[in-house]
Amino acid sequence: MTAPQIAPMTAPQIAVLLPCYNEAVAIAGVVRDFRAALPAAAIYVYDNNSRDDTAAVARQAGATVRRETRQGKGHVVRRMFADIEADLYVLADGDGTYDAASAARLIALLVDEQLDMVVGVRIETAQAAYRPGHRFGNYWLTTLVCRIFGREVRDILSGYRVFSRRFVKSFPALATGFETETEITVHALDLGLPVGEVETPYYARPEGSASKLNTIRDGLRILRLIGYLAREERPLAFFSLIAALFAAAGLLLGTPVVLEFFRTGLVPRLPTAVLATGFVLLAFLSLVCGLIMETVTHGRREAKRLAYLRLAPVRRDACETVGLA
Repeated sequence: MTAPQIAPMTAPQIAVLLPCYNEAVAIAGVVRDFRAALPAAAIYVYDNNSRDDTAAVARQAGATVRRETRQGKGHVVRRMFADIEADLYVLADGDGTYDAASAARLIALLVDEQLDMVVGVRIETAQAAYRPGHRFGNYWLTTLVCRIFGREVRDILSGYRVFSRRFVKSFPALATGFETETEITVHALDLGLPVGEVETPYYARPEGSASKLNTIRDGLRILRLIGYLAREERPLAFFSLIAALFAAAGLLLGTPVVLEFFRTGLVPRLPTAVLATGFVLLAFLSLVCGLIMETVTHGRREAKRLAYLRLAPVRRDACETVGLA
């Protein structure tokens, strides 16, 4: 009787994903830095309709270049997550602001603690790296997400992240623009996935490179997405707040009418009484909507969790074969 054959341990596949739009100035250096930090990784640059030589420069630097024609970072992330097969995924921007040398630390934490996402928390190295408006917006948006979804995170807008395969392949990726990082964070918090954070240097863009992020426009888009996700993932709290506002308006308008009725037996301000009654009815209707949607959301959350659990976790033993753990 022959002994059973044990399959040889294979090294994990690591994919570095770099969404790019007009980054010809920086992309070659980014590709070289990630090649030096993760020699065994496959590096993919997804060109999002660049009007400069981003694709040619990235290809010359040794990256695999592909194209996504729908404009917006969210579209690119959705395409990358769908197309690329790997065990570990490193997502970064192609603008040279993230520290490629930190990738090994992010991967090591993810593998060692069996996490599904590790976020590179940006620590600015120069005043020009982080515009005041971006710093202010990131702080308040991060605080808002923590209050709504009940877990402390430090940098929801960081574009530097490491993911497990089961996170990437079970993430729905519905955002279209720069709000994709917020969607990723909320997805992890809502399902209670194991996540970690590592402080990483955040550099200023190379000279001649310009940011594509518009502080006001993209900040409002992110705020709108947070509101949408609050309604979808926390419907009872969302509609309870609306119900409380309607009820307060009804009480404010109706209390004088009721007091007048008890005092005189008359309702001299009939339109005000009708309006107050309408507000109270809307309050009850909003509360009922919240209760119904909470049940629906619970079922959706269970389905997403089951889709996530169908995929295998990070193989720590395989990572040890290449010194990542």
